[in-house]
Amino acid sequence: MAELLHVVASPRNERSHSRKVADIFIESYVLKHPGDSVRTLNLWESDIPGFDRFMINAKYKIMHGQDHAPEEAAAWRKITGIFEQFAGADKYLFSVPMWNFSIPYKLKQWIDVICQPGLAFSFSPDTGYSGLVTGKPAAVIFSSGGAYGNPPFAAMDFAKPYFRAFLRFAGFENISEIAVEPTMMGSREEIEKMLLSKKEEAGNLAKDF
Repeated sequence: MAELLHVVASPRNERSHSRKVADIFIESYVLKHPGDSVRTLNLWESDIPGFDRFMINAKYKIMHGQDHAPEEAAAWRKITGIFEQFAGADKYLFSVPMWNFSIPYKLKQWIDVICQPGLAFSFSPDTGYSGLVTGKPAAVIFSSGGAYGNPPFAAMDFAKPYFRAFLRFAGFENISEIAVEPTMMGSREEIEKMLLSKKEEAGNLAKDF
């Protein structure tokens, strides 16, 4: 039995377009994989600590092979616990809205906590950085009010490139994407038609995920 982890980056719940499409993905996934479990990590309902001086000192001491002071060791235990909640899953679904051309700050804060040496990545002077979260598929439901698929607006989309870079840096290779856009441009009928198409795409993607 595998576990699918759904990481929710929008606080809008049922009003979230990325969440609406992700819900269809999950419905289809459960039907196709009845023996698997689905766990939801809503970042807006999670206690994500600020990445303070103790955490950053702990990070660099690990990278330099140094021992932690007591405060740093305690901070690192918090990081490890949050990372283990993430790394314990077998498959991943992310629902990610665009905020001000990038990702929501809660998602960035969570990434800053879990993307750590010895956890999400390793480093060698000979081979450089290597992702440690390997062999697991990830599906990302991006959403945005505008349409950023083509120039000149594509250059303003920092959400997709950043999140892709994070996933690849952490070791993900099998990454699927659905872009739900535009959610605030066009008539109501056009938006509903687009959402219906994206839900169908999500349902089909989940069947073989």
